[in-house]
Amino acid sequence: MRSLRTGLSLGSVLTGIAALGALLVAAPAAHAADTPLRDLAAAKGKVIGTAVTGSKLTGTYGGIAGAQFSSLTPGNAMKWETVEPTRGTYNWAEADQIVAFAQAHNQQVRGHTLVWHSQNPSWLTNGTWTSAQLSSLLQDHITTEVTRYKGKLAAWDVVNEPFNEDGTYRSTLWYNGLGSDYIAQALTWAHAADPSAKLYINDYNVEGVNAKSTALYNLVKSLKERGVPIDGVGLQAHLILGQVPSTLQQNIQRFADLGVDVAITELDIRMQVPSDSTKLTQQAADYKAVFDACVAVSRCYGVTVWGFTDSDSWIPDVFSGYGAATPYDENYAPKPAYYAIASSLGGTSTPPPTGACTATYSVQSQWNTGFTGQVRIACSGAALSSWKVNWTYGAGQRITQAWNADCTQSGAAVTCANASYNGTVPNGGSVTFGFNASWSGSNPVPTVTLG
Repeated sequence: MRSLRTGLSLGSVLTGIAALGALLVAAPAAHAADTPLRDLAAAKGKVIGTAVTGSKLTGTYGGIAGAQFSSLTPGNAMKWETVEPTRGTYNWAEADQIVAFAQAHNQQVRGHTLVWHSQNPSWLTNGTWTSAQLSSLLQDHITTEVTRYKGKLAAWDVVNEPFNEDGTYRSTLWYNGLGSDYIAQALTWAHAADPSAKLYINDYNVEGVNAKSTALYNLVKSLKERGVPIDGVGLQAHLILGQVPSTLQQNIQRFADLGVDVAITELDIRMQVPSDSTKLTQQAADYKAVFDACVAVSRCYGVTVWGFTDSDSWIPDVFSGYGAATPYDENYAPKPAYYAIASSLGGTSTPPPTGACTATYSVQSQWNTGFTGQVRIACSGAALSSWKVNWTYGAGQRITQAWNADCTQSGAAVTCANASYNGTVPNGGSVTFGFNASWSGSNPVPTVTLG
């Protein structure tokens, strides 16, 4: 549906952020489920996906995206304003990057989105077009983009958000210029360009049985009866804490009974921030309810979360006072929602206790031969009188200088201990230390532990 937060470019100074929750004292280390979510989902015959920002597919972000998910959706990279910002001039860079990443990690790609009322280029929206011209422009756009990725994408969200809340057609460039049959035309053109891709209509607030979802149901039924190529329905599922529709499974089933697949395409569950243990517990129950509903219906293809980390979520930018909507926090630590998803998919894991101290590794700046890094140690519900941080470099990086910590390196193994003046980290407090290091070729973000 909406944009993910805009990521920094590959050449930007912030090349990666990692936070790997390491718990201290008697607490076990924070960790993801023993079996990756993608393997748990596969065992249930489902796909689990995430929307991604291409420029962030490195370090910890890329590691989690590649390891935990079996499908990727480009958050913005395949939208019309991105791929053809100037008429006849195309920019496929980020879309190609995401597809290449998915291929390297044995993942599917869900194309998003071909026909939408939003995020269109200004040359298109500001133009004056006859119906024939508009039809030609839309057909050319669909054919060009789908053909480029023919055989590489599992599915396309062909038409996005065609309905109003009351079930009437949304007044858009496409509906106003071409009538309601623009939907059938778009599906037909997409099928001609790639007959192997599954074609979906995607919308929000259609998760439960209501006027909008019934309008979508009637449209899909009509398209099927007419022989228009339609393979599935996407239920976006941008939900609010505690408001998972009670008719979600019933609604999935009625679409499935039409002979189409159903996918949860953009799941996030927002809450008023700051989060707390009560809200996170409710959020976990909500995530589990959504996944349980999909698991229960054989033609529910799978679930895609709209960004897996709170640092890459669109919610705070659009809904003032809301956030914390995804399964991982901003430091890439799995939240209770993550463990609830694993549980719904048949996995087992023990969430970390609430009181914990974490170490966050980040690259502050990087140049041809070196970089400056920082580690932040923060405590919530716990406290430290001293600390030591360990990590192992995976690409030959070498620390050359450190401040606010005593750092030693033996081979690839690095240990940094507190200085005499900053060993105490109170409950709710934090300390940081920094370092310079050399690198060559690549600079993957290491796994950090406290000990």
